[in-house]
Amino acid sequence: MTNAELTAPRPRVGVVVITWRARAILERCLAPILASPLRPEVLVVNSSSNDGTVELAQRLGCATWVIPRASFNHGLTREAARRRLGTEIVVMLTPDCFARDPDFLEKLVEPVASGRAAVAYARQVAAETADPIARFGRRFSFPERSEVRGLEDVARLGSAVHFCSNACAAWSNAALDRIGGFKPTLVSEETIAVCELLRRGERIAYVTEAIVEHTHPTRLVDSFRRQFDVGWTREAWRHLLLANGSDERRGVLFVRGLFAELAREAPHLLPWALADVAVRFLGYRLGRLAWHLPPALARRCSGQDFFWLGRSHELVRAAASAPSNAEPRPCG
Repeated sequence: MTNAELTAPRPRVGVVVITWRARAILERCLAPILASPLRPEVLVVNSSSNDGTVELAQRLGCATWVIPRASFNHGLTREAARRRLGTEIVVMLTPDCFARDPDFLEKLVEPVASGRAAVAYARQVAAETADPIARFGRRFSFPERSEVRGLEDVARLGSAVHFCSNACAAWSNAALDRIGGFKPTLVSEETIAVCELLRRGERIAYVTEAIVEHTHPTRLVDSFRRQFDVGWTREAWRHLLLANGSDERRGVLFVRGLFAELAREAPHLLPWALADVAVRFLGYRLGRLAWHLPPALARRCSGQDFFWLGRSHELVRAAASAPSNAEPRPCG
């Protein structure tokens, strides 16, 4: 390491934690963050859950920001939060992500701090108590090998090239500024941003050394609603999110792998897995169609009823049809 590198100022790191009824899990999530030698500035954003989350965050020494539930938007809320912090690097985190190692934050931000990537996301692993379907899903989306991806990887990876998860991801604020920040959206604000960054020639890092435990139980209604929201967002931002090919190709790989593993290790779960795959596919296809349907109908299928009660869906329609701030190179 050169003398210049040794004396160069360390970029400031901020952490945005998006919360809703998170009092029971917040301290476990924040403990390794607050103990990090990076001394990050932590902003806990809460959409008026009134369950003690805000008071706990303040006792832990975090800054807090409370917004009305109907005003929450996955993209715009994170965009406003990162601008509030104004740090060179901003980490987006959900409170159900629990770091496996005390130095995970340093590992996560390294590719961004060193300039190797505009965004880096952590490896997510399932909890020991997770069901086999949830465990396979985490292994499928978060394999054991780190990589840094760019536009040249589209031919190899297809739509997977822009995969990222804002459950735990570190971003260059300057890079986000260059694309106009996170856009208004129902879900997938990180995927939209990554697509725009890739078009500008930026790179994305997947950091397997930064491990967080993050999983959700497999419930059919949740699977349907989650995929409905994904489908609606894919249709809204199709010029970005579907430019590298459809999601179905990756979905087929997931289904084949899941069924093969369950056939070997838990064949009694195959009927449940088949039902889960069916409702996911139905939710996704309905979500794609619902872009053209009244919001009142979409609200019944969505996992976020508050999105349809405010102006969020109108903001998404306006933003998705506006010219992109990214360079007009094809993402493929």
